Amino acid sequence: MNADPTCATASSVEGHGAQLAPSPTVRPARTDEHVTVGRITVGAYAADGFLGEDDPYAAQLADVTDRAGQAEVWVAELGGAVVGTVTWCPRGSPYRELAGRDDQAEFRMLAVDPTLRRRGVARSLVDACLARARADGAREVVLNSLPQMFDAHRLYAAYGFIRAPELDRVLHAARDGDGVTLWGFRLPL
Repeated sequence: MNADPTCATASSVEGHGAQLAPSPTVRPARTDEHVTVGRITVGAYAADGFLGEDDPYAAQLADVTDRAGQAEVWVAELGGAVVGTVTWCPRGSPYRELAGRDDQAEFRMLAVDPTLRRRGVARSLVDACLARARADGAREVVLNSLPQMFDAHRLYAAYGFIRAPELDRVLHAARDGDGVTLWGFRLPL
């Protein structure tokens, strides 16, 4: 996790006068931020068309207080504002749905405020997850993603995650028998 969000200048790095953008800081979410974290998570999923108006998953995404009691909810902060979030799923957490072995790690619900994307927020959150996985002695990180989450797939591929069809799942079976398909990904550490 980034310890210091201090903005460096290009002049101090390359001899130019332009200022570089600050890096997001990743830290545990505070209780007073739970509503904001829920809004960001639901907003990100909805903005990309991953949630319908009455999707029951929206309530789970919004209920950060419950999630924080059963997993670790982290935020990315940029310029003093919470702009992104991820849920780390430690051993024993009911949110840990894929990582069945002790040498596996899992994160879920990665979301960035749709108005503040392309600023390294998602990358900072994934960096924090991978650092935690390594610190916990994990040999592999596993996760699920909707098939249409193309930006997330590109991000994960940049880290070396590979598709793992054996981790694919179908959730929330609807009345007509259809469900939501989730693709599996894995990253050996």
